[in-house]
Amino acid sequence: MIYKPSTMKVDSYPLNRFAVAPMLAWTDKHCRFFHRQLTKKALLYSEMLTVDAVIDGNQMEPLSETESPVALQLSGSDSGKLAEAAHIGMGLGYDEINLNVGCPSKRAQDGAFGACLMLKPDTIARAIAAMKRAVSIPVTVKCRIGVDEQDSEKALDTFGEYALQEGADAIWVHARKALLRDIEPKKNREIPPLDYERVYRFKQKNTNAFVGINGGICSLEEAVNHLEHVDGVMMGRAAYHKPCLLSSVDHRIYGHRAEKLNYAMLIDTMAAYIDAYLCNGGRVSHVTRHMIGLFHGFNGVRRWRHILSTEAMAQDATSAVLYKAFLAVFAQYL
Repeated sequence: MIYKPSTMKVDSYPLNRFAVAPMLAWTDKHCRFFHRQLTKKALLYSEMLTVDAVIDGNQMEPLSETESPVALQLSGSDSGKLAEAAHIGMGLGYDEINLNVGCPSKRAQDGAFGACLMLKPDTIARAIAAMKRAVSIPVTVKCRIGVDEQDSEKALDTFGEYALQEGADAIWVHARKALLRDIEPKKNREIPPLDYERVYRFKQKNTNAFVGINGGICSLEEAVNHLEHVDGVMMGRAAYHKPCLLSSVDHRIYGHRAEKLNYAMLIDTMAAYIDAYLCNGGRVSHVTRHMIGLFHGFNGVRRWRHILSTEAMAQDATSAVLYKAFLAVFAQYL
């Protein structure tokens, strides 16, 4: 099934109906370059970056036009710093600034950012207002439906009211509560049950706001079904581990003409990218680690994964490793 736009009303926020979620240590610039070869329309995200890291500039590079659209996800609670970091992000070419209000880690709590801020909607309101004054691009929020023992009906509605009143251009909702007690982040993606219906109800109450959904979405079929109820779908680990599904996003979600993925051309593009990166002191594995899931389900995929997990790790590896791995999959078709 292909998504057909509904009549739901939203404000002026660009209709980024599909996004690849920000994932710490995963959605770096190499991952985004790879994903952009598979989909031209999907909204891509930076990793979550602290405001101090952005202000210090240690992890920041200007974006090229070919990367767009890309959102910069910030973590923090200090309005002044968030405004400064947002302004820096806009200057570097990011198309959107997103505030993380969903990370449940102990580090996030100690730093007063992430999901714990759902308990302080007034702090979020001040932060959004400050960032809106600092930039001319959309300012959005990614949150949970609640935390710990909160009533998710009241918690999400209250949070949304504060955020939208201060001009949040979109609210992306991970359809789970966050547990702030000391459990590992992985369990926070599994133990709290998914409640998609809660996000649907939130959208029904906020017809003029852009509401996106996130959490446990594993296929484009599921994404299309969610778009009957909300404005956008965000997919994380499924898109990362099975990146081929991104090659159908522009057709299934945005209605563009269906095109068969040219794997040989993709490998050539990524090899050229690796060559350029090596000239700047990089290593092959920094790029290829994001490509390990590319041939999920293909014959020869084990050999592909093995080569990228071993030979690409060598200090003297070159883009020839990528071609060797590709041949291991496609030699049978030649």
